[in-house]
Amino acid sequence: MKLKGLHHVSALTAKAGNNFEFYTKVLGMRLIKKTVNQDDINVYHLFYGDQIGSPGTELTFFEIPHAARTHEGNNSISEISLRVSNDQALEFWKKRFIEYDVDHDEVSTRFQRRVLSFKDPEGQRLLLVSDQENRGVQGGIPWEGSPVPPEHFILGLGPIKLTVPNIERTEEVLTELLGFRKSGTYPSPVSGQNPISVYETGEGGTGAEIHIEERTDIPRERLGRGGVHHVAFRVDNEEELRNWIEKLNEFKFANSGYVDRFYFRSLYFREPNGILFELATDGPGFATDETEQHLGETLALPPFLESKRREIESKLKPLNTKATN
Repeated sequence: MKLKGLHHVSALTAKAGNNFEFYTKVLGMRLIKKTVNQDDINVYHLFYGDQIGSPGTELTFFEIPHAARTHEGNNSISEISLRVSNDQALEFWKKRFIEYDVDHDEVSTRFQRRVLSFKDPEGQRLLLVSDQENRGVQGGIPWEGSPVPPEHFILGLGPIKLTVPNIERTEEVLTELLGFRKSGTYPSPVSGQNPISVYETGEGGTGAEIHIEERTDIPRERLGRGGVHHVAFRVDNEEELRNWIEKLNEFKFANSGYVDRFYFRSLYFREPNGILFELATDGPGFATDETEQHLGETLALPPFLESKRREIESKLKPLNTKATN
């Protein structure tokens, strides 16, 4: 069994409408699925990605209305990277961020790659990373309807950064349980303390990396809007997912067991520093209940929620999705 790379990352927003505007009109990502949080059907769960919602391109948001802001700290998923094709694309994005008044830093270098850090309107910590030297997991397919030119389109998830007080415990889970391998370190651009360690799985590269910074000088993060809920890793199929459940049980890790999310099948568990990991299958995919041409245009509900559609729709504020889809 081998994890193929990153599957998706799920974060929190307090305002789904504003979130939709930023990620589709400023970042140019496609809304590939407009659905609800299956654990709280009164709020949106929005999925953004490439043309077809390929595994590894999905950035998702749970809406929690009136959520307080995240108080950044330890035991957290502290940064989401998004891949772009090359170094030149970062110059395009820097100009675009100036045009749209997006909070951003200067282009810099991390782990021998050019990067550009920025924040969304709710303070979500994001990083564009150049794929110019990437030889690992393939990127996604540019969305034909994006306001961003295809050569500069966001191709998917890049390295996900964790901040923890005890790196050894998380490293053990990544390498001994999940099969990641350590591929290097680089200086912390924030703390100037311990170097950040890099771990990769599958074919490696930007679409298959976890970066970990050990910090003992900061408090535990208080999660709210602008924070990250969990990171998911790609499993090839359902049979392999069930084998992972057996392996977690053998390692005596408390876990969710098999969970049917309709668009993929999942398994959840927390690593020793309390960060929520998910293993998710590549299929069935987001075109299961919508055509590729019309992904994300209407409220999609899995069959087990369809009987509650009227109740669900009555509690959701409509999104203006027609403008960009």
